[in-house]
Amino acid sequence: MTSDKQARSGESVSPTHTINGQDIARHECINLEDANLEGAHMEDAALAYARLTRANLYCAILDGSDLTGASLNGAVLWDACVRAANLTHADLSHASLELANLSRANLNHARLVGAELIEAILTDADLTDADLTDADLSGADLTGANLTRANLTRANLTRANLSNAILTGAVLSSADLHYARLKKQTNPISE
Repeated sequence: MTSDKQARSGESVSPTHTINGQDIARHECINLEDANLEGAHMEDAALAYARLTRANLYCAILDGSDLTGASLNGAVLWDACVRAANLTHADLSHASLELANLSRANLNHARLVGAELIEAILTDADLTDADLTDADLSGADLTGANLTRANLTRANLTRANLSNAILTGAVLSSADLHYARLKKQTNPISE
């Protein structure tokens, strides 16, 4: 694990370095602002309320991690794996999540204002009450995602796949839905 001094200075963490929940849980306040965590393996990491503002998490693996209430404002998570992670109340405003895999992630009440989620995978993700105002979700896969009461004002959903997504109470004011797939799948009758 990197030292606090390394994290604050933005020094690089070896892409082969693994940070697990046990390593991180020993620290009360985790400040990784501006840290270079490119390619880091952080599966099941306990990063609740961590400060990861502007952190470079390009190709990082955060599967199953607890990022409840974490600040990821302006962070780079291009092509990152964040499957089944808990991002409840996390701030991902203006974060770059292009091609990121957030399938089955809990983004309940998350703030994703102006986030770039171009071609991101959000299948079966929980985005209940999430704020996606001005987010770019063009080409994103939101198959089966729960967007109940999500704010998608001015969101770009061009070519997004919203098949089987739950949109109950979602706000879509001025959202761009050109070529978006909104089809609800039905199960064929068995004979």
